[in-house]
Amino acid sequence: MTPSRVLVANRGECACRIIRTLSALGLETVAVHSEADRNARFVEAADHSREIGPASPSHSYLDIDRIIEAGREVGVHAVHPGWGFLSESPELARRVEQEGWTYIGPTAEQVLQLGDKTQARTLALASKVPCAPSLVPPGPESTEGPSWTRELKGWGSPLLIKATRGGGGKGMRIVRDLDQLEESIESAQREALAAFGDDSVFIEKLIEPARHIEVQLIGDGLGEVAILGDRECTLQRRHQKLIEESPAPSLPSRQRSDMHEAARRLAQSVHYRGAGTVEFLFDGEQFYFLEMNTRLQVEHPVTELVHGVDIVKLQWQVATGQAQLAQLDAISTDGHAIEVRINAEDPAAQFLPSIGTLTRCLWPQMDGVRIDSGVRQGDRISAHYDPMLAKIIAHGETREDATRRLVAAIEATLIAGVETTLPFCRDLLCSSDFAAGTAHTTLVEEKWGDWQAPQLEPIWLQAIGRAARQLLGSTAGDGAEVAGCWQRLPGRVWP
Repeated sequence: MTPSRVLVANRGECACRIIRTLSALGLETVAVHSEADRNARFVEAADHSREIGPASPSHSYLDIDRIIEAGREVGVHAVHPGWGFLSESPELARRVEQEGWTYIGPTAEQVLQLGDKTQARTLALASKVPCAPSLVPPGPESTEGPSWTRELKGWGSPLLIKATRGGGGKGMRIVRDLDQLEESIESAQREALAAFGDDSVFIEKLIEPARHIEVQLIGDGLGEVAILGDRECTLQRRHQKLIEESPAPSLPSRQRSDMHEAARRLAQSVHYRGAGTVEFLFDGEQFYFLEMNTRLQVEHPVTELVHGVDIVKLQWQVATGQAQLAQLDAISTDGHAIEVRINAEDPAAQFLPSIGTLTRCLWPQMDGVRIDSGVRQGDRISAHYDPMLAKIIAHGETREDATRRLVAAIEATLIAGVETTLPFCRDLLCSSDFAAGTAHTTLVEEKWGDWQAPQLEPIWLQAIGRAARQLLGSTAGDGAEVAGCWQRLPGRVWP
């Protein structure tokens, strides 16, 4: 029997995105939610919902027992894990399989092998995929002497501590001074435990300066793997991606082809099933395996737009044995797509989280622009969850066309009540580094650490308020509120 009722084990923009496609496929959807998300947009979008605990993720979205129990109560046939939270949990995949439900993702064994970054590196090396040096630090009960730290000194600095599971920059710390190693390991472990329920970490030689390139793939679980191009995710802050695009610009054809084939070999080595992403660091000559994400990526929309596919639909087809991957490899790219993440953070205050109520939330409707949002006007932005509110994605014939559309879409977006990363990302898109394609993964820390949004003269604030009321009518609110929001866009937007 083909599954017809699917539980989405996630929240926010992620759950909204998945529910949209599953509903379009004629499937019933089930949202699990915390008490804080009782009235959230994704809960309203689903056909059924179940509350699974308080706001704290450890007692709701990270509680596998409560998720499974909710699925039993509603009578689900399948589970989609989304991204973040338990999306790379082999235990969730195993429990779903034990219930006899369809898991819309890799098998539990594949998640264990590839979702664990240390095991993934072992498989990558066996598949002849280049890797930077790495090791797992001994635990607190270990009697191992200082030999492991001597090995680190031989690599030189900097070093990178990484959580073995999860993503999104959580559980990561850069170490430039070995005297800070122990403290950095403990800090990374605490963050990894809170985000993914697993505090294991490892250390690798950090390749910098470098570009961050990733390859999207789909496997049928039988050994067939299709490659859906690549993405550039280089513009990031402390390993949190800000801007993503596809295809990766100015990437030499030989290295592009080699990356694609390396990703394919790694996935084929385990007969990978479903959507996955293999990430690399590229120093201009050599690329190095970074990790494999055994889940859907936040930045998947740019791949969808340039390839004309719906990856959530492809995940469903693979999970139910309907995929025809041979056709995917024949798809050629169409133009260029760029995405910005809208996070509730204040770029002018070291990206501190911004919480509050969205007093205004208005999105542009423009050709070639897609909005993936998990929020709406009146929503309360909580400190309990990831700060990402939405994404704006633009598609054009060329990279320059996509950039112009994206900048115009950002300037036509109105969000008030919390600070966001939108004005900062607009400045990045308009920078010479972005236009030239010369960015590297530490560019933001090196050149943008003291960024401030220019303040507009009062006369222009008044003019903006009047224009907003004329364009948006009563939905614009009072002029001061609207002008205060638009004021945070870079000063050159206005005369």
